[in-house]
Amino acid sequence: MDAARVESFADEIFQAMIGFQKIAGIYLGGKLGFYQSLHDDGPATSVELAGRTATDERYVREWLEFQAVNGILEVDDAGLGPTERRFSIPPEHGAVLAEPENPYYMASAGPILFGSIRPIDRIVDGYRTGAGVPYEDYGEDIVCGIAAFNRPTFVGSIGQEWIPAMPDVDAALQKPGARVADIGMGMAWSSIAIARAYPNATVDGFDLDEHSVGLANDNIAKAGLSDRVTAHLRDAGDPELSGQYDLACAFECIHDMSNPVAALASMRRLVGDRGAVFVADERVQDTFTAPADEVEQMMYGFSVVHCLQVGRVETPSVATGTVIRRSIMETYAREAGFWRDRRARHRESTLSVLHQIRG
Repeated sequence: MDAARVESFADEIFQAMIGFQKIAGIYLGGKLGFYQSLHDDGPATSVELAGRTATDERYVREWLEFQAVNGILEVDDAGLGPTERRFSIPPEHGAVLAEPENPYYMASAGPILFGSIRPIDRIVDGYRTGAGVPYEDYGEDIVCGIAAFNRPTFVGSIGQEWIPAMPDVDAALQKPGARVADIGMGMAWSSIAIARAYPNATVDGFDLDEHSVGLANDNIAKAGLSDRVTAHLRDAGDPELSGQYDLACAFECIHDMSNPVAALASMRRLVGDRGAVFVADERVQDTFTAPADEVEQMMYGFSVVHCLQVGRVETPSVATGTVIRRSIMETYAREAGFWRDRRARHRESTLSVLHQIRG
């Protein structure tokens, strides 16, 4: 046995434990508004921050000290008394923890990680029985965490990079009366991003999670877009919707579906002969490798506790999981009736577009 290797691996697990504790602190700081207050209102003592956020001073003091010893917050004078120390958040850390549309925003790590293990007993049982775990069992944290995790990418890329990369689609959405279907829209940040980029378009978001739909319509109203964007608790496969849209999108959701081929086929029907289908999902490695890079590690991490579970609730299920490789996505697309010749996607006459990128 290589003693140095044992020691190195033990240290790796120890560092992971400290990392887990940091995420717990970040979860509390985001949930209770501590970071936002320090970012927006400036430095504070434990007494002042507790007053600003209507929380208990003793708990706040412990959290502030924990954040400072981990280097997340700064303290003016550590030698002062416990209630006299003034804590601040560096602007660079504020960008990561208190600016939800900043491309480096990561406060979502707390709710998404804790949400992903909330039904841990059912997850463990599923490994023994093969049963899935319903999305609702993961609670509000996973709904809000996933939405917050994707929000910077959606608002910063969909209208600025992704859709403009498809010139024919970009042109179609600029015309008056353009219509977009956003499948599995979650809290509607993707729908909002499309509506902001294309003021002539109306967007219908579809999701089967009632709580997500309620939160989505709240976000749409706050964005002032209720006249052009609506979140529906409805199956987008409804035949009544066929041929009504210029673009059907699915962001970060195909890998969670029990029957992705049926979903893609429904999206084809939504656009009929006039429109395009746009799918953005996890861009993992094309083949399995081990050890793998950090992105691959993260994707598997979500898959073993959440994505594979929610995808197996319905039966039969293809059980995709988070790691949806290019070959898997292309197989689903072919089975759903999309172009079989990959080169055909680049022809001007192409009406259906499949695009896979990292969300």
